[in-house]
Amino acid sequence: MITCYLNYEIDPYKCAEFEHYAKLWIPLVNKFGGQHHGYFLPSEGASNKALALFSFPSLAAYEEYRTLSLLDKACISAFNYAEETRCIISYERSFFRPLFD
Repeated sequence: MITCYLNYEIDPYKCAEFEHYAKLWIPLVNKFGGQHHGYFLPSEGASNKALALFSFPSLAAYEEYRTLSLLDKACISAFNYAEETRCIISYERSFFRPLFD
């Protein structure tokens, strides 16, 4: 299993738009065989930071999701929404191997 950690810098004046964007992606990740662990939005502290975590059975499964998402109408719509609203300033993606008890 591999977990993708997305660290977003968002426009603090567009939190509502980012929240809408996040709600679009949760079912999309799940649709392609991933397990979304949620988005984590600003509360106390930095107003321009948000996080997302989701897992796939393997890096190969994640890469297949990335390829298929570029062809999926709902995913393309979500990508376009972020671009049109400019709610995301930047992001970085890292991968982790979860360890459970």
